[in-house]
Amino acid sequence: MKKEQLHYHKSRDPSKFATGFSDKLQPLEALDLSKIKDFDELARAMSKTAFGGRALGEAADILYEMASDPDCFVVGTFSGAMTVAKMGLLICDMIDKGMLNAIVSTGALMAHGFVESAGMRHFKHNQSMDDTQLYEKGYDRVYDTLELEKNLDAISDIMEKVLDKADKNEILCSHKITNLLGKYLEENIKGSGILKSAYIQNVPVYIPAFTDSVLAFDFEIYNRKHGMGDKKQIQFNPFLDFNDYVERIKNAKRIGIFTVGGGVPRNWAQQAGAFLEFINPKFGYGEGFKKIQYGVRICPEPVHWGGLSGCSYSEGISWGKFVPEKDGGRFAEVLSDATIAWPIILKAVMERIEKTKK
Repeated sequence: MKKEQLHYHKSRDPSKFATGFSDKLQPLEALDLSKIKDFDELARAMSKTAFGGRALGEAADILYEMASDPDCFVVGTFSGAMTVAKMGLLICDMIDKGMLNAIVSTGALMAHGFVESAGMRHFKHNQSMDDTQLYEKGYDRVYDTLELEKNLDAISDIMEKVLDKADKNEILCSHKITNLLGKYLEENIKGSGILKSAYIQNVPVYIPAFTDSVLAFDFEIYNRKHGMGDKKQIQFNPFLDFNDYVERIKNAKRIGIFTVGGGVPRNWAQQAGAFLEFINPKFGYGEGFKKIQYGVRICPEPVHWGGLSGCSYSEGISWGKFVPEKDGGRFAEVLSDATIAWPIILKAVMERIEKTKK
């Protein structure tokens, strides 16, 4: 053993050992809370640490960069029970401050967000009540939080009022329906709401898997009720969503994506560039691939399960959906519960933006 160790040490020349600086590596710095006065400074300091802290700090840097780029079309994709988890106002902030130009979401997330926007409440689960009791009392459990069946009944009534006023000759799609709901909130409800902010700021909200939601239940129930009375039913075409979104991507100079979770919203948002390349040689339209240059993803899903929620941006490069980092792509992936990481990242970026205005 001693002979092998001696041979090992003799195989390298200590005088030629690198210093880190010699390879232009970035030195890390100890996190000194005594020098930190706000979230912006915290995120900057965390970017010079390691592990999840560094990823969070780098995510704030890239979100700030894409939000500050006037030529960047930023799409936010959201999945998971973020509105039940009371993260809805974060999306409102991102819309109101011009950080998002489009939203792609699960239907459930927008349905529970609409409950909150319309003035109803979610509740903390009391663990002394088992799931059978919850069912009997009309509580729907989402991990540690409760949605009320009465809330869902109330938004069903609102959907009926909204559709009563809709043009029955117009074919609807998810972003037209969410716009109508946002208009209702603006005209009838005080306070903030995702769809209200989106309506005011003219930000489209797409729900690709629309039928997988309570909002779709309400839409179909409305149509069935009117069909029974020989009234004209409202037609729905999801390709109106897709074509509207593709056109916006086609016209963008640069594209950024901010993703919480993954699933259908993330894939649907990312595939527009691929579609443009696919149809270009067939129809002379599309101008080739439109790749995403900026990306920030917050999700605890590990990559080795193989699902899109955990898919790395590097994997997306292999599909041609993202600009490689060597060509200017800027990406950050935070493997964390979004209810922890997202508020810190967003608050840091909001403070940084305000500082640049002074």
